[in-house]
Amino acid sequence: MHCPFCRHSDSRVIDSRTSDDGLSIRRRRQCPECGGRFSTIETASLNVIKRSGVIEPFSREKVMSGVRKACQGRPVTEGDLAVLAQTVEEAVRQTGSSQIDTNEIGLAILGPLRELDEIAYLRFASVYQAFDTLEDFESAIAQLRADHHRPASDPEE
Repeated sequence: MHCPFCRHSDSRVIDSRTSDDGLSIRRRRQCPECGGRFSTIETASLNVIKRSGVIEPFSREKVMSGVRKACQGRPVTEGDLAVLAQTVEEAVRQTGSSQIDTNEIGLAILGPLRELDEIAYLRFASVYQAFDTLEDFESAIAQLRADHHRPASDPEE
């Protein structure tokens, strides 16, 4: 790590702390040349393989942006979207792979989005599960209804 003050090519770690979410480490460093102190944040890299074959770093903001479109007009807050994006990132990181396909990310979004808002879920699922016909929507709606009619969710139904 180059010193941001004198550009010396080395630095010494004087303190390390894990972030609240456990996904990154904050390191306090000191330059042996000028004595300047600075902080770095380290995360395990996670790359996304796009349909075009281009590889880019995973972005929670892109997850939020894609889901935000499905949530237009629904009672979903920015905070809800941020929690969903974090949940998706944690699920994707748990696969143990450093590279993941965009379609797998879309599929990882479906479960948490279904819990958040069923209409947004249907909108999003229609893209990522490639709904082609009305029957695809009817099947997804029938599954949602069946899940609502399970005794554990509402004993009176």
